[in-house]
Amino acid sequence: MRQPTRFRFTDKLAVVLATLTALAATTASATPVTYRIDPDHTYPSFEADHMGGLSVWRGKFNSSRGTVILDRAKQTGSVDVSVDMASADFGQDKLNAYAQGPELFDTRQWPKAHYTGRLAGFRNGAPTRVDGTLTLHGVSHPLTLDIRSFKCMPHPIFKREVCGADALATFQRDAYGMPGGKDYGFDMGVTLRIQVEAIQVP
Repeated sequence: MRQPTRFRFTDKLAVVLATLTALAATTASATPVTYRIDPDHTYPSFEADHMGGLSVWRGKFNSSRGTVILDRAKQTGSVDVSVDMASADFGQDKLNAYAQGPELFDTRQWPKAHYTGRLAGFRNGAPTRVDGTLTLHGVSHPLTLDIRSFKCMPHPIFKREVCGADALATFQRDAYGMPGGKDYGFDMGVTLRIQVEAIQVP
């Protein structure tokens, strides 16, 4: 008659260690990861009407900073970004100077724009939108960013994960107290486009 195999103490210990290792790996993968926005590869840009459809003004902000937190296991995350309004660049010096004045950004009184939101609408592990709030010119309103693309990969130089996204939103600038040009028939709609790259914090 075949004798039952004895389960030795060393076998038990090996099983316990393997279980603990698996649990630790699972916990690590479920931990939210923080990414710091790379200012050299992040430039929020905008499009606004000129003279009621005569042409479209386009520009970008050259200075922004913030963080992104991503929890892949729970499919949640957050975004916190601030933009230096004085860094607005229309590609024309006179227009840049005008934009800083009281007719538009009034950067002496309101030097920063701030956006906070929650990553949402996850599909295949990637968020498809940000449900958040934009504070601009001292006024706050809900604003949802539509994420058109989202990708994470190992950074070839920093050897840490980097994530990038392309996002889009539209809003009415007069709702933020910036109605300049409205009396001349300017459309108040602004399209905000954000290209962003963020590197994992070590």
